[in-house]
Amino acid sequence: MISSMTGFARREVSGAFGQLTCELRSVNHRYLEPGFRLPEELRSVETELRQILARELRRGKLDCTIHLRGAHQAERELLVDEAALARVLARAQDIAGRVTAGQLTGSAPINPFDVLRWPGVLKDEAPDSESLQTACRALFGETVRELAAARAREGERLRELIEQRCEALAVLVSSVRARMPEIRERLRSKLHERLAEVAASVDAERFEQELVLILQRADVDEELDRLDGHIIEIRRVIGGTEAAGRRLDFLMQELNREANTLSSKSQELDTTRLAVDMKVLIEQMREQVQNIE
Repeated sequence: MISSMTGFARREVSGAFGQLTCELRSVNHRYLEPGFRLPEELRSVETELRQILARELRRGKLDCTIHLRGAHQAERELLVDEAALARVLARAQDIAGRVTAGQLTGSAPINPFDVLRWPGVLKDEAPDSESLQTACRALFGETVRELAAARAREGERLRELIEQRCEALAVLVSSVRARMPEIRERLRSKLHERLAEVAASVDAERFEQELVLILQRADVDEELDRLDGHIIEIRRVIGGTEAAGRRLDFLMQELNREANTLSSKSQELDTTRLAVDMKVLIEQMREQVQNIE
């Protein structure tokens, strides 16, 4: 079963640590290249997340983003460390007294919000690290599996499109093969006509030798056989369970090579047109293959 390299998945989970959201975006790439954007609390688990990703996916450029929104954020921001506040206020009162006594001049009134901004006055309760990391690993694994499923669904659609083009390509190959006896007979007749035009007398054995050479240059049976063989191999690959992208990319190159040779050997316009149609189908398949894992 082939898989696409394009996909998106998003999952979230809530707990005592707050709300954790994971988003994964994937596009085609030659190798597996993940990029992570994590909150500071989860930087330490990045290596584990990369390992989880590598177990599920083989190729693709991935944008992995995890957001953490703390539980009851507003309430947590207003938790005051009473001891720290008392120290700040005592110092502020001492300064205010000195201002009143004329020891200092030009000081502005103390703003309560400035006092709250003083380091250590407001408590910042960090979430339990172990439970947060455990939840992150589980959430990331679920999101990766969801992404893999989405890529598999897109891969199935690509498989159907490639199969349709394989069928159309096979029809074109059969059409060229069916025309070959007629083409050979036409070449023989054309050679006879040219000899008649110049009123030349040619030895029958020499005539056959020259005809054989002409037919050999126009013979495309080998190219047609290889095209059929590549089509069979493509169908086998897209029906298998292994990663298929790189092998399919190689097969597209081989198909294109045979179609080009067929076009260069063509002895009539109709065969040339069929070869061009083949190359159009091959290019369409090549574009689809670029997105297969």
